[in-house]
Amino acid sequence: MKEELVIIETQDGSHSIYSPSFGVSYHSKYGAIQESQHVFIEAGLFEASLNQKEIHVLEIGFGTGLNALMTRIEADRRQLIVDYTTVENFPVPGNEAIQLNYPETLQEISYRPDFEKMHQMPWGVKEAFKTNFKFTKLQQTFESLRFEAQFDLIYFDAFAPSAQPDLWDTEVLGIMYNALRENGILVTYCAKGAVKRSLKSLGFVVESLKGPPGKREMTRAKKG
Repeated sequence: MKEELVIIETQDGSHSIYSPSFGVSYHSKYGAIQESQHVFIEAGLFEASLNQKEIHVLEIGFGTGLNALMTRIEADRRQLIVDYTTVENFPVPGNEAIQLNYPETLQEISYRPDFEKMHQMPWGVKEAFKTNFKFTKLQQTFESLRFEAQFDLIYFDAFAPSAQPDLWDTEVLGIMYNALRENGILVTYCAKGAVKRSLKSLGFVVESLKGPPGKREMTRAKKG
């Protein structure tokens, strides 16, 4: 039976989606856009682009498409060349996704066609949105990924360990380690001690950073 997802409004006015089957929302109730900006854009994309302007990004959990949209916008703002690959095994239906208010809340309404295209385009096909932004989405499990030193940055945005603990174990995090190039960065909102210990055991250099609104800490890990 198809799950009925529920669109909700977070405290910064931006939408998120609540999944009854997992018992969690896709973003922080304190602000979906604020969370993505803090964790993935500022701690991730800005850091990865300090010394290079061409960035290969892997997103674990496409979800609502918010991280992809915000990265698309920043690629234009910062004159970055971004090749973006995102993975999702349980896609949000396109007719629900296009109801989300991200382009309007970001005051970037001109990017709404790109946002809708991200959700409606075929899986497994690379599309060039502009010469500086290429986008591919893959519908498969995170455990089945087999990338080798291809990415500069990973957005690890799976559901929380309390909802999907198997996605945060050392085996899956090891797949992420292998997917990164040397000095590549992984960022996540999760700050659980067990996750940080697993990252360190794999060879990551782990930083605990100030979290987004409503959360004390987040994690950034660099492949040594």
